[in-house]
Amino acid sequence: MATAPTTFTVATATEPHRVRTRQIVRAHPEVKQLMTRNPATFLIGAGCVAAQVLIAYFLRDQAWYWTIPVAYLVGAFFSHTLFVVIHEAAHNLVFKGLWKNVATGILANFPSIFPTAISFKNFHIKHHVFQGVHELDADLPDWYEAKLIQNYSIGKAIWLFFFPVFQLIRTIRCREIATVDKYVFANIAAQVAFDVAVVYFFGWTALLYLFLSFWFSVGLHPLGARWIQEHYLTLSDTQETYSYYGRLNGVNLNVGFHNEHHDMPSIPWNNLPKLKQVAPEFYEPLLAHTSYTKLFFKFLFDQEISLYSRVMRKERGTATLKDQSVPDKDLMTA
Repeated sequence: MATAPTTFTVATATEPHRVRTRQIVRAHPEVKQLMTRNPATFLIGAGCVAAQVLIAYFLRDQAWYWTIPVAYLVGAFFSHTLFVVIHEAAHNLVFKGLWKNVATGILANFPSIFPTAISFKNFHIKHHVFQGVHELDADLPDWYEAKLIQNYSIGKAIWLFFFPVFQLIRTIRCREIATVDKYVFANIAAQVAFDVAVVYFFGWTALLYLFLSFWFSVGLHPLGARWIQEHYLTLSDTQETYSYYGRLNGVNLNVGFHNEHHDMPSIPWNNLPKLKQVAPEFYEPLLAHTSYTKLFFKFLFDQEISLYSRVMRKERGTATLKDQSVPDKDLMTA
């Protein structure tokens, strides 16, 4: 890229993943064996919740400023892993029953302070179905975001620091997706009870630690490079989704296998590397990232990258709002 883009790249073609899904299913029907569920994800989530609560307990009587380095260097990693557990539960990849996956998401949500697990599910599934469609894909920056931040390093740093706020504001434009149901209310009730219990038994310093762990895990932190890795045009002007093949995949449940996940959203995290091994001809030619830290600084200081470095589409295609983003499973069933 010679200069930073000043507008989103408008694509007339459909998003690339469902096309590749059909190609992979035809070439490798054995991928059906990878479409399982992984109950161990629940145990990982429960372990991370326990670890965060234990650290919060030990910090309860410490000076509040100790929460900052501990949250940045330790808690952010637990919190980000929990976000991946919520993501797996959103795709119903933990258990067969819907309620069990909902409960997994709500449990994994506890240390993040804010009740977002179920709302995330509602918006995230539509990100898969309508990738790049501005009014339906909450992963795409708002016009005002891109115009405000552009390609300035300080602006991009502020944007990453306040990323949870920008993400929340984006959902306002996705009015067709917004859902308030019994699962959302269950999420809110359980989260409020957890937060109150933390303050009652451990105090406000413990709650501050949990808040900062969540804030750093999705913001101004090398882990925050994940949001840049997935769909920003950092390595090419045409490839709109990128995977990450680095060491942090071992900690964060293969969250970097993003092309693989979009192609086959019915495959749980533990089988995504196997998908790449089964169908290497589809993934080895694609550009990919190997370091979150390198990408983190590249995004901040490379003036050729701006928030406009995204692909958007104005056509929704033939998908409907009822689509639950299981094209791989649908093709296998057919």
